Amino acid sequence: MKKLLITILLMQAPVSVWAAGSGLPLLDVDLAHDKATLKQGAEFALSVCTGCHSFKYIKYRDLLAIGFSEQEVDGLRGDQELTASIVSLSPADMMVDSYGLVPPDLSIIAKARKGGGRYVYTLFNSFYVRDDGNVDNHLFPGIRMPDVLGVASLDGEAKKDTQESLKKVASFLEWASDPNGEERRSLGVYVLVYLFIFTFMLWLMKRRVWADVH
Repeated sequence: MKKLLITILLMQAPVSVWAAGSGLPLLDVDLAHDKATLKQGAEFALSVCTGCHSFKYIKYRDLLAIGFSEQEVDGLRGDQELTASIVSLSPADMMVDSYGLVPPDLSIIAKARKGGGRYVYTLFNSFYVRDDGNVDNHLFPGIRMPDVLGVASLDGEAKKDTQESLKKVASFLEWASDPNGEERRSLGVYVLVYLFIFTFMLWLMKRRVWADVH
């Protein structure tokens, strides 16, 4: 319930596909959601993003659902409990000193932005070097996040390889924002079938009752 409330509040905030009024459309990208892709995206995100960001609504045990073995999860969590949340490796006060704010939690970032994973992928690919030599972002001008992957200076095969990795990260962030989504959708099919059968039985019962009345 707490996660749902925070997600709703974030979605109501003044952020949209046109981040910071940039007017830049999101990239048209297909994001896969198979376990292999999600796991690779998680490995990348947990090795790079957790330097600043937390995934506090994702537990280490949740990683088992996308293909991580118990041994791999144990290696990631260290002395943390299996039920512990994945938090940033950097203290919040250090982040405030460095960037002036605490970086947003990434476990709900895809729900908090219209476009979801496409927004994340476009954001990563929108870094560029300004005329004054500083790095900025076309989608989110003035962004505090540095170009940690050096996207602005990449080209050729190196850029393609990085973009493939970013697709997987975007897919993982979409999953992280709703880790039980697939299970819920599967359950929804059974619920609809049940309601259809139940409604049909009620209709048969109604016909029988009214047949006796006539």
